[in-house]
Amino acid sequence: MGTLSYGMNTSVDGYVEDATGRFDWAAPDEEVHRFANQQTEQAAALLFGRGMFETMEEFWSSPERADGGEVEAEFARAYVATPRIVFSDTLASVPDGCRLVRSADAATEVKRLKDETDGVLSVAGPGLVAALADQIDEIVPFVVPAVAGGGKPFLPLGHRFDLTLVEHRVFAASGWAFLRYRVNR
Repeated sequence: MGTLSYGMNTSVDGYVEDATGRFDWAAPDEEVHRFANQQTEQAAALLFGRGMFETMEEFWSSPERADGGEVEAEFARAYVATPRIVFSDTLASVPDGCRLVRSADAATEVKRLKDETDGVLSVAGPGLVAALADQIDEIVPFVVPAVAGGGKPFLPLGHRFDLTLVEHRVFAASGWAFLRYRVNR
């Protein structure tokens, strides 16, 4: 059975974007990036809402990424090699290597994927996570040593998670932290 794992970069005060929609304060250093690369390489599939997909796909599937610096190129290769499932009602199509699922079918499709997949289904995007909150098995934030002061929250508003910390890592050079919480049911 698959594990639905929600992870993104988040500020110390719990935002993935600031009030202006920017997230440039969340650019990882090389050590954090390499660790994120490993997480992506281990994922059975990447699940995105439309907004997160458009942000990730345009940047990480471009030829410049695969030919760029070593750490970015490594992530780009892992990203493109991993099946990507996009949940959207507004997109008409997605590129090769991706599959489009209508948003209304998200909960049913994710349940099917969890039943049929052995491995981690990595979900990103607060909007999609809000729709799938009852199916999330683990929450894995990369906590950035920055305060956004408002914006788009990492966790869905109005949803309560009972969590147990099962792993943590601090990246001393940058002050970032990786946390893995199991969702208790």
